[in-house]
Amino acid sequence: MQFSISQGNIATTAADCIVVNLFEGVEAPGGATGAVDAALGGAIRNLIAAGDFDGKAGATALLYTNGKLPAPRVLIVGLGKAEKFDAHGARKAAAAAYKALAKLKGVKQFATIVHGAGSGDLDAATAAQAVVEGTALASYRTPNYKREAPEPGPTQCTVVEYDAARLSNIEAGVRRGERIAAGVNLARDLSNEPPNVLYPVAMAQRAQTMAAATGLRCTILGEETMRELGMNILLAVSRGSAHEAQLVILEHAPAGTESQPPLVLVGKGITFDTGGISIKPSERMEEMKHDMSGAAAVIGAMQAIAELGAPRRVIGVAACVENMPDGNAFRPGDILTGMTGKSAEILSTDAEGRLILADALAYVARFAPKAVVDLATLTGAIGVALGQQAAGLFSNNDDLQAALMAASAKSAERLWPMPMWDEYMEAIKGDMAEVKNSGGRAGGVSTSAKFIEHFTEGYPWAHLDIANVAWTTTERDALGPKGATGYGVRLLVDLAEAY
Repeated sequence: MQFSISQGNIATTAADCIVVNLFEGVEAPGGATGAVDAALGGAIRNLIAAGDFDGKAGATALLYTNGKLPAPRVLIVGLGKAEKFDAHGARKAAAAAYKALAKLKGVKQFATIVHGAGSGDLDAATAAQAVVEGTALASYRTPNYKREAPEPGPTQCTVVEYDAARLSNIEAGVRRGERIAAGVNLARDLSNEPPNVLYPVAMAQRAQTMAAATGLRCTILGEETMRELGMNILLAVSRGSAHEAQLVILEHAPAGTESQPPLVLVGKGITFDTGGISIKPSERMEEMKHDMSGAAAVIGAMQAIAELGAPRRVIGVAACVENMPDGNAFRPGDILTGMTGKSAEILSTDAEGRLILADALAYVARFAPKAVVDLATLTGAIGVALGQQAAGLFSNNDDLQAALMAASAKSAERLWPMPMWDEYMEAIKGDMAEVKNSGGRAGGVSTSAKFIEHFTEGYPWAHLDIANVAWTTTERDALGPKGATGYGVRLLVDLAEAY
């Protein structure tokens, strides 16, 4: 999707379609929508009066202009109730508009006003960013392996602003929205790729290519180096795979921040999870290609952080491993000692995400971090607890938790704080090792987080269990198709800029 900015009147803009908006309950449109309505002889007011358009959030209506405007079509998108409208409302409205336009074969390029920058009371930059994000996320297409390419939707969008004094802010918002949406869509691409295409080395190579394009410093550790570092818990998960594990380190350090204690982002990157010896049921196992969505979010966020020039040092770590069963695979009953010297008893080889995080989180202590946040598709139980509405947040630091909640509110990527009481540690105390990698079904989300916390040393830490929000088997809303959601990229970018 290509975006451009134009100063002028949307009603006189030449495009295949122009997009305007309306709040719920408005009977006489004003502003840009009013100008279009006047040019059409009251067609929008007639639509409202007839009860065919009510302005509810995400509702759309199409009008043909019959030569009364340079554009042959007008799409009206509903913004919902004015008192509930916010930046995410603008994002969703833009996405709904794009989805409606994508159904029209005659629309290849369109123009839109900035939803919420007028009567919606959003500042121009924020509103423009939201409109671009919504449009770009709705236009996403999964990697295609069919012989024929799917029918493309509109590929060009012009953001039109009447007030010349606001153009610089609109421009800033548009460019920011482009970069953040590109990071989200990169994460979606990585997660959606089939596991025979995206295995650990291939994932590391894609991260390396991205880093070269954006100026990030990239270091990749192979299994030999990890073995020398004593990362035996992570390496055990990789033993059954024909593909070598990789630890990808991406660093963003603007001039003057090279020695700053970094914010470190760590992602679980299980490129395919069979469950290992504790093998999963075959039904829906194909979805386990998404088990690297935490690492994908970190890579996508690091791309956006670099392109936005975030004014602080940020390090992203992706632990990329494939969990397969064979004669070399680790087993239930094994006891493993990792980089910290702490031992873990294996009850289930399907509780592997916390194992690779144990050594990845031990590794990042060398950076003397300001804080560390890990993202992982860790437990099915988090979906039982929270549904698909929010990821689970576990933290041992109140300030970091507050910063994450603030980033969640700003990005509209929801988090919900979960308990980290000391009693959860009792369930994972091992008989022959310090901890065991499963505490049973009761309290499983929190005992899993306590296992990970056991391997953190000397820094504030938070764990985001994103298993319930990282992918979807149905299209949840207009912001994206079924498959990978790219959850976490917007959240991490806002955290990196504010923390």
